[in-house]
Amino acid sequence: MIIKLLAEGGSMAPGPALSQKIGPIGINIGQVISKVNESTKDFKGLKVPVELDIDVGTKQFEVKVFSPPVSELLKKELGIEKGSKEQRKVYVANASIEQIISVAKQKFPNMLCNNLKTAVKTIIGTCTSLGILIENVLASELGSQIAGGKFHKEIEEGRTETSPEKKAKLEDFFNEVHGKQEELKKAEEEAKEAEVTAKTETTEEKPEEKEETTKAPKK
Repeated sequence: MIIKLLAEGGSMAPGPALSQKIGPIGINIGQVISKVNESTKDFKGLKVPVELDIDVGTKQFEVKVFSPPVSELLKKELGIEKGSKEQRKVYVANASIEQIISVAKQKFPNMLCNNLKTAVKTIIGTCTSLGILIENVLASELGSQIAGGKFHKEIEEGRTETSPEKKAKLEDFFNEVHGKQEELKKAEEEAKEAEVTAKTETTEEKPEEKEETTKAPKK
């Protein structure tokens, strides 16, 4: 019997969902949690797909750990908590190509890709959905550039280390982007407040207009 779980790496805890899946089988939940945490300790802070291969007759089980989702690996690599809800408008990070290659290499064993270049392009696709820039460029634009040969050497050599100088430049660029995003957000909020105020004032004026219209015929 196979039971699939999505566990917090190294820190899985008891809960209703786990009890519903494991309880009816008669396996000690504490043992399951202990073994899963031991098996996923290298993925601390990430959500990890796990399969429990259970022998219902003997109550023995094996834990199979799979690579975390690409989105989780990217968030850990870039130090962000979540992606953007407005991917074409709000960006949450500016990754180096080396960081993308690093994630691609981590995920490669579980991907249906023939080579690292294809894996990198897949990771770039996830960056698009999360609102992540890559090398100061929109991820959606970089995919076609990779296909055309951009960063060929870095991918061919499997580079995963970003120099401090490069990191600093990427961070400076992102800080500018973030600053502009905040300015735009503030302007939109002010515009909404002005619109609400205008509607409120218009609503308050209407009763007076009606009163004047009612009194006019009496003259």
